[in-house]
Amino acid sequence: MARKIDSSPRRASALILSSIALGLLPTAASASMFAGEALDTVANYLAWFIVIVMPVAGIIVFWKLHILPEKIAEKRHHPQKDAIQVLCLLSLVFGGLLWPIAWLWAYTRPTGSYMAYGTEKHEDYFHEMAEEWRAGKLSKDEIDELREELDAMASKAPLPRKLKVLREELSGARTVQPTAPAAPALSGGNA
Repeated sequence: MARKIDSSPRRASALILSSIALGLLPTAASASMFAGEALDTVANYLAWFIVIVMPVAGIIVFWKLHILPEKIAEKRHHPQKDAIQVLCLLSLVFGGLLWPIAWLWAYTRPTGSYMAYGTEKHEDYFHEMAEEWRAGKLSKDEIDELREELDAMASKAPLPRKLKVLREELSGARTVQPTAPAAPALSGGNA
């Protein structure tokens, strides 16, 4: 005999409510996937990890974060990178309160420095460019640009000694034309 299925809405809602009630009943709970001695061992290792490794990692992350403005200023050849470095160190002492100022300062274009000194770059930039020039890695346009920057700086304020020497070297390089290597002299037999 075939059984007839009752599809009344009342029965359907009762079935849904009873399944929700069964789902909300508490089941056996376990606090960890470990038990007994394994739980104690894992807890000990976790505690040592938190006590030893996490503070060291936190200090390293804090340090790396606080020297970012200094690295940015160095990469951008900021003329006030030394002052930004000092501000970063002070920020470490004061718990990071000065760090946003150092970050903003590292990204600003120092127009006051340009008006006072004729350049927006730190002195180290010119030393790096001099090394590249001596190694023969600069094009004629780059050499001319470097020479013009040094001339503009010299017109605004006296140059530091090393930059003055570089400027004189570049001025001498302008007048000296590259010469072809001399051909070996032929000796006439009088040796």
